[in-house]
Amino acid sequence: MREPGAKAATSVTLRINGRALTVPAGTSVAAALALAGDLVSRSDLAGRPRGPLCGMGVCFECRATVDGVPEVLTCLTPCREDLEVVTDA
Repeated sequence: MREPGAKAATSVTLRINGRALTVPAGTSVAAALALAGDLVSRSDLAGRPRGPLCGMGVCFECRATVDGVPEVLTCLTPCREDLEVVTDA
């Protein structure tokens, strides 16, 4: 919980495949991937690139490893300071 009168962060810095990226607070990880130019978050079993499709957690195409947890839906995951995202693309 924040202290009364404390301001919320206006931006956060995360790492995507080892690269630092600063995005506005409240940005989803999928949107951060797009801002970074990484529209592909994973490959399917045949090696074809996959990325966010529905943007609301239904299609499961936006999965990536977030803070060491595999298969996280990046469209439903908000960015936070020092978040580590690893894609397999």
